[in-house]
Amino acid sequence: MLDFYFSYRGVLKRLRSGALGGEMDRLAEHFFTVGYKRASAKIYLSRIARFSQFAATRCGLMPIHQDVIDSYLGSFTTDTPRIGAVSALAHARRVAPERFIISVPSEGADPDALLLASFSDYLRRVRGLEPKTREGVLLGGRRFLDWVRQRHPGQDLEALTAEHVLAAVEHRLSLSATSGTRTAATSHIRTFLRFLCWAGHHHQDLARIVPRTPYWRLAHLPPRLAWGDVRRAIDAIGATTSVDIRDRAILLLLATTGIRNGELRAIRLRDIDWRTGEVFVRRTKGKRDRVVPLLEETGAALADYILRARPKVDSPYLLLSFTPPVGPFKFAAPISRIVRKRLRHGGVELGRVAGAHLLRHSLATQLVGQRRPINEIADLLGHRSINTTALYVKVATSQLAEVALPFPGGAA
Repeated sequence: MLDFYFSYRGVLKRLRSGALGGEMDRLAEHFFTVGYKRASAKIYLSRIARFSQFAATRCGLMPIHQDVIDSYLGSFTTDTPRIGAVSALAHARRVAPERFIISVPSEGADPDALLLASFSDYLRRVRGLEPKTREGVLLGGRRFLDWVRQRHPGQDLEALTAEHVLAAVEHRLSLSATSGTRTAATSHIRTFLRFLCWAGHHHQDLARIVPRTPYWRLAHLPPRLAWGDVRRAIDAIGATTSVDIRDRAILLLLATTGIRNGELRAIRLRDIDWRTGEVFVRRTKGKRDRVVPLLEETGAALADYILRARPKVDSPYLLLSFTPPVGPFKFAAPISRIVRKRLRHGGVELGRVAGAHLLRHSLATQLVGQRRPINEIADLLGHRSINTTALYVKVATSQLAEVALPFPGGAA
């Protein structure tokens, strides 16, 4: 497979020598399979070959230790080539893990590593939290532990007192700027303290000591766009390139179904029922699958994307990234960037909050303005509680005015 990228015998001989010489054809096949462009694959293979020559002088054909990698990366004097080498070596370790000795960090490097790993397992198995939610709670636990280690070095967790907990909470609240972040901070500390008691690291449930902070979730209006702005941004997307076709399908799907970023990325090809015009949404935030209607325009945009623009790779997912390695979107940020980019190109003024969820808010507001039943909107958005959907009723000022009581003493 290496011959696909390089033709000179001398170059091929050099690439196939060194500590990773026997793996270079596998690596070339890897870059071809995941959809890297020819020029990009050649750059990666050349970077790996340079490391292969370096490693051969240190360990020969023996498995490559982390010290060899650190020594090689330390030989760079600027960041750009070092970053490129790190990226190339990540591919090598992924394709040929048996050629590397992965050093396991000692417990002394992070004294709380095992405790936090146990906490993460508790959040997953006992609390049933989704990965994104676990990340936030774990970060809260880590910050609490960092405060304890800094203020009371060497102290065992069993010696924690109510005074310690209140001082840690006061510190976290001083760093929080909004009612939402203050509530999240105290909630994370409370969850971590419950875990300490549950796992036997402390004899008392100190979570009861953590004060509750006021948070009025209906005190603010949700960020939203006028439906005309959403429509203008979608109409501004052309149909000349594969990226344009895909992005138009993404915005239409978000704007007309109200699905979340993660739900969009989880859609598979088999989740679309073309006959009934429905999309099966998996792994929702409420841990319940649901079905959303597929409008004719959205369905036509998706069909156009699948037939004309979707990369020809073996992936069950509907939406794929065109940036190598070609595959499904693994994170929320790329989808949010696409939404922001297309909204700006459509001349939409964006505030601080701009992403896939902005289109969800905009759809809900539009449906409320059309006087659609609130329970119907809740079902579409996948809300478990009707109180969550009630947030959008606040923006229907004209309808609220109709139900307002007359001013006492005013004219009849």
